[in-house]
Amino acid sequence: MEVKVEKETSRNLDEEKAPLLLENSALPEVEKNMIQQAISQTFKSTAHLANLLPTGSVLAFQLLSPIFTNQGECDVIGRSLTAALVALCGLSCFLLSFTDSFKDQKGNVCYGFATLRGLWIIDGSAAPPPEIAANYKLKFIDFMHAIMSILVFAAVALFDQNVVNCFYPTPSYQTQELLTALPVAIGVICSMLFVVFPTQRHGIGFPLTSN
Repeated sequence: MEVKVEKETSRNLDEEKAPLLLENSALPEVEKNMIQQAISQTFKSTAHLANLLPTGSVLAFQLLSPIFTNQGECDVIGRSLTAALVALCGLSCFLLSFTDSFKDQKGNVCYGFATLRGLWIIDGSAAPPPEIAANYKLKFIDFMHAIMSILVFAAVALFDQNVVNCFYPTPSYQTQELLTALPVAIGVICSMLFVVFPTQRHGIGFPLTSN
């Protein structure tokens, strides 16, 4: 009888421990899923913001950033090269916001810069007729989109951990909070502004018109 009682007691203890073991074994999986969700959300935010920028500028930055920053462990030279890369890509996003395109009679796509008089063709193609070129004149919204493009690119750069680690290898708690919240805020605000004030231009690095 004593042996049976001991067996039943040990069985009850094992049954009580089993749920605890299952709960403890599930904790690392839940934590891993949360980390994966955070990383996935970061990639989605970066991809969404990148869609608002010229493709060439974003691809150049994403390709050269790991090289110039040495995977986030950069020295003085690497930091200078990274700063130059960010500045040039940001300037490219700004200038390409003033480009536009149209299709000639043969269906060829022609690119140019928007000016106060119309469209200045930069690829050697024939200039459009004056009545058509007048539709491509420089507008106030072009400057607005150019400034927002720089801000969006800054947000994309701040989402890049290699760039952040290059300039802020050991950030303080306040700096870390700022680096985390600032690109999200810029992305949300600029995305809303792009929706409220859309542009009709289809410049270099942007989707072409179907016309």
